[in-house]
Amino acid sequence: MTDDGPRIRQLNSREVYRSAWMRIREDDVEFPDGSTGLYAVVDKQDFVVVLPYQDDGFWLVQQFRYPVGRREWEFPQGGWPAGHTGAQVELAAAELREETGLRAGTLTHLGRLHAAYGYSSQGYDVYLATDLTAGPAARESTESDMVHAWRSEADVRAMIRAGTFADAHSVAALALFDLCP
Repeated sequence: MTDDGPRIRQLNSREVYRSAWMRIREDDVEFPDGSTGLYAVVDKQDFVVVLPYQDDGFWLVQQFRYPVGRREWEFPQGGWPAGHTGAQVELAAAELREETGLRAGTLTHLGRLHAAYGYSSQGYDVYLATDLTAGPAARESTESDMVHAWRSEADVRAMIRAGTFADAHSVAALALFDLCP
């Protein structure tokens, strides 16, 4: 079906939860065949994933991820703090600097993806950061346990196969990197 095909129509919407990071709403909907149902949607602010590439490898970050109860490796990523906005490329530069201390001479947009469009409106942009120079990190309090380390491309791919680099957004970002000329 093309983008011009039948759509699910929103009949009513109500907010059931809100915090500084997300909003959950329930929508009464009508499906293309006329039947009705309920859709729960998580609205979250868009974010960025940054692939800091240097010497045939990537700079990764690792931190404790509370929902899964363990430390996880991933590419630097994040969204604007509450009350702040700006261009996604500015956010990419800020997240890279904040989490690793690195500054990118070049930020190349690799693509835009959806986080989980089956239940969330959140999307993210992926940037390749090159021409890197080191500087001090400026992590948020929630990132106080974060560390960063360089890994070769081969090591990152081996980590994916071993399940030690399992962040879906990071793995998808690497796929976009692989598609670049």
